[in-house]
Amino acid sequence: MSYLFASFEGWKQYCEANNVELFEAVIEYETVQKGKQEQAIWDGLQHAYGVMKDAVETGLNEEMTSRSGMINNGAKKVYKHPVVVLSPEFQRLISRALAAKEVNSCMGRVVAAPTAGASGILPGTLYTLQEIHELSDRKILEGLLVGAGIALIIEEKASLAGAVGGCQAETGSAAAMAAGAMVYCLGGSIDQIFNAVAITIQCMLGLVCDPVAGLVEVPCVVRNASAAAIANSSAQIALADVSAVIPVDECVEAMGEIGSSMESKYKETAMGGLAATLTGQNISKRVLIQDIEMLPDEDVE
Repeated sequence: MSYLFASFEGWKQYCEANNVELFEAVIEYETVQKGKQEQAIWDGLQHAYGVMKDAVETGLNEEMTSRSGMINNGAKKVYKHPVVVLSPEFQRLISRALAAKEVNSCMGRVVAAPTAGASGILPGTLYTLQEIHELSDRKILEGLLVGAGIALIIEEKASLAGAVGGCQAETGSAAAMAAGAMVYCLGGSIDQIFNAVAITIQCMLGLVCDPVAGLVEVPCVVRNASAAAIANSSAQIALADVSAVIPVDECVEAMGEIGSSMESKYKETAMGGLAATLTGQNISKRVLIQDIEMLPDEDVE
């Protein structure tokens, strides 16, 4: 028997009725529904978390300039900047989220959690949380499982894809996963974990997907950093038992409704929003010319 992740309320009821932790229900789902061995699941999570941390370190220590030129070592600049807005920990959080996403934009290896376009959020948040609170890898992996359960329900009720639901579905979902995982890792209750998810989604509703020149670079990279910050604020609010008021399942349903109502130009088509600005259009033309110039002569008509 396993829970099929149809709703957050159902997930809570299942765990309470069967006296299991949230992450254990996800393990059951993977073993029963997907036929995986439990040890293989833990091994895969450990590998994935290693890739996440490697992406952070790569982004902060290696050359990160994309072919379009829009990404140019921004994470390192933030990480090393002498003026700290809030705290060194917050500076590290933001720079790490930027770093992992820059690796993706520069064609490096990342974990799509839940998508490549949102691949900086979980690494930035969990790497920094582990550092600050001296958490074990095992606790972080349990948090990743909680995040996976959150994603399963969002996918069922709304979407994880920018082409379907806008950027709220990508960075919004990743931030919700991160917020829930963080509250779990810090000993929060089920209600607090789900409240963090609800608060995060409320903050991300309506965000469009408008990649300049169709590349997952601008505004995607900086959105990863902002989403990481929102995940942290949501976790802090939820841990203090401040209610989201609107239940988490209803928040996800609202996300799905908004995504369905969005015009297609705001859903990863590069036809609206920032992509449609004068500068965005000029960049798109320049990138297209570069692509044509790189083609072999016989491929150019």
